[in-house]
Amino acid sequence: MSVASESRVHRPISDLAEGLRRRVTTALHDYQMLGPDDRVLVAVSGGKDSTALLLLLEETRRRASFSFSLQPVILDQKQPGFLVDEYRDWLASRGFSLAVIERDTYSVVVEKIPEGKTYCSLCARLRRGILYNYAHQNGFTKIALGHHREDANETILMNMLFSGRIAAMPPKLRSDDGRNTVIRPLCNAPEADIAKFAREQGYPIIPCNLCGNQANLQRARIKRLLGDLSSEHPRIAESLLAAQGNVQLQQLRDRDLWNFSTFEQRGVQQSTRN
Repeated sequence: MSVASESRVHRPISDLAEGLRRRVTTALHDYQMLGPDDRVLVAVSGGKDSTALLLLLEETRRRASFSFSLQPVILDQKQPGFLVDEYRDWLASRGFSLAVIERDTYSVVVEKIPEGKTYCSLCARLRRGILYNYAHQNGFTKIALGHHREDANETILMNMLFSGRIAAMPPKLRSDDGRNTVIRPLCNAPEADIAKFAREQGYPIIPCNLCGNQANLQRARIKRLLGDLSSEHPRIAESLLAAQGNVQLQQLRDRDLWNFSTFEQRGVQQSTRN
C-alpha cells in the first residue's frame, strides 16, 4: 500500500523544521505513541497541519532506531472545490503514494444542518467514522492526526465555556469502539511555526470551503481571544498547554473523581455525562 521508504525523497532539513521535528519526537516519546513495526495511517486533509505532520513523521521515521511505516490517506468528501490531483502529485514528488477514499458526506451535512449553523461537528464525526473503519479494515495500528498546540488549547476552552466540561485533545487515545489508537504527534507544536513550515516547503493547500464562510464560529472566537491574550502575555499558549498535564483533582468539583466526605480520590473513570 505504501511506497518503499527508500524511494522517498530526502531533502536537507531547516532550523525551523528541526525545531518542529524535536517537538514531534518529544511528544512521541512522552506519550509512547509509536512502537516497532507500527503501520501508521496519516490522515491528511490537504491542509497545512496534516501535511506538515506527514513530512515531520517521515523525517522522524528516517532517523528512528526502530522500523515503522507511514501511509498518507485523504478523504474526498465531495465538497465544492476539493481537488486532490495537484496535492497527490506533490506528495508523489516526495515519494509518497496517497490513498484517496471517496465518500459524499458533503450532501449529508448540507441536508442535515440548518442554514446558518456550523457544519464542522457533523462533518468531523462522519470523517472520523470513515477513517476509523478504513484503518481497522486495512490493518493499521495507529491513526495520526494533525492537531497542534492551538487546537488543544482552543478545544479545552470551548468545552469549558460552551459545554460545561473540562476536556481537550489527548495526545494519544483509544477510540470509543476500541478498534483504533489515535495519536497527535503535533500536540506540542505552535500553529504559527507550522504555517511558516508550510510556506517554507511550498506544498499545495486544498482549501476547506464547507464552513469557511460561516460567521461567528465558536472556535474562531476562541482563537481571537487567545491571540489577543498572547499579544500581551506571550507565554499564554504554553501555560494553557502545560495546565492540561498538571491537573489538581482536589481543586476541582467532580464528585466522580473526588470524595468530598473523606477527601480521598475516587477511581478515575471516563465520564459519561454530556
